[in-house]
Amino acid sequence: MELPPALIQFLGSLAAILALAGLARWLKLGPAPRLADEAAARQAADEAVSGFVPVAIGLDRDGHGAVMRDAAGRYLLLRPHGVHFAGRLLSRETRVRRDGDALEIDPGERRYGKARLVLDDVSAWAAAIEAVGS
Repeated sequence: MELPPALIQFLGSLAAILALAGLARWLKLGPAPRLADEAAARQAADEAVSGFVPVAIGLDRDGHGAVMRDAAGRYLLLRPHGVHFAGRLLSRETRVRRDGDALEIDPGERRYGKARLVLDDVSAWAAAIEAVGS
């Protein structure tokens, strides 16, 4: 039984697409993660820094990250990293800049990079983070 060349090409293309989809799934590639609510932010915070329990959360309006404070006065910044969130505790090296409704936070760690969060209470978070270095 001889298959037409168009059918062979179609089946080969289909196999290649399925193989690439499987590879992407295996590598856990996908859309950027989002923090849907404070519960998701709490879970991401605990995954980033084990035992970090926030008492205040500034959640980005689009879920692109968060800044939070725990009872000990530590501040944690969460931002997307692949399909997960990476977190950094903020220190004296942290720089913060207000840009309208957004807060640009540079934790001072070059490999982590800067984060831009659109928050409801930008001024309060900016003042609190600036006080970390004092």
